[in-house]
Amino acid sequence: MKLDILAFGAHPDDVELGCAGTILKEVSLGKKVGIVDLTRGELGTRGTAETRDEEAKAAAKILGVLVRENLGLRDGFFVNDEKHQLEVIKMIRKYKPEIVLCNAVDDRHIDHGKGSKLVSDACFLSGLIKIETSIDGEKQEAWRPKVVYHYIQWKNLTPDFVVDITGFEKKKVEAISAYKTQFYDPNSKEPATPITSKNFFESLNYRAQDLGRLVGKDFAEGFTVERCLAVNSLENLM
Repeated sequence: MKLDILAFGAHPDDVELGCAGTILKEVSLGKKVGIVDLTRGELGTRGTAETRDEEAKAAAKILGVLVRENLGLRDGFFVNDEKHQLEVIKMIRKYKPEIVLCNAVDDRHIDHGKGSKLVSDACFLSGLIKIETSIDGEKQEAWRPKVVYHYIQWKNLTPDFVVDITGFEKKKVEAISAYKTQFYDPNSKEPATPITSKNFFESLNYRAQDLGRLVGKDFAEGFTVERCLAVNSLENLM
């Protein structure tokens, strides 16, 4: 199955938090979108790997993505080396996306920056024909995505561009809320974390509103890029 967009996250819920609105919008426009989670988030303070699996499935259904896979890398301890790059390359070659979305280049959680670099490097290496990979004994063809965009997570990084997600903000929160063990729940008896506060949950909207405000829209999501953006004409700029 060839996808238009493949979104990677170091943990289940990274993609939802960083770019769910964009995914929902692209799916509504007929784009084929998939998600690959690098780990099962097994080191998370709340919940378990098993509950995260179920939550990720529920969120994927809300987003309307065609596929969601988990590479099962070690949460907290995966590294950007040949072994891990090859696993990501297999996914890129399997789905042949034109666009890859991945973690923030710099963030509070160490896995986010690591995941960002791992996926970015794998996107380049995936285009080299002398790197051989196979799935179920079937040799894969080389494939390099046209662009890699990094969504913004905990830190307020300055975006290189934003996507207007007005009209999709409520469903974005719905997809995030599928991770019932991870976010604000006044009745939970589990330990508090930076993402379980009411303030963090409310920040999902006020950050999107602030990014939207900057470009004259109600809600937006921001991304950073690895190379200069190109437009066909000035009319393409908003």
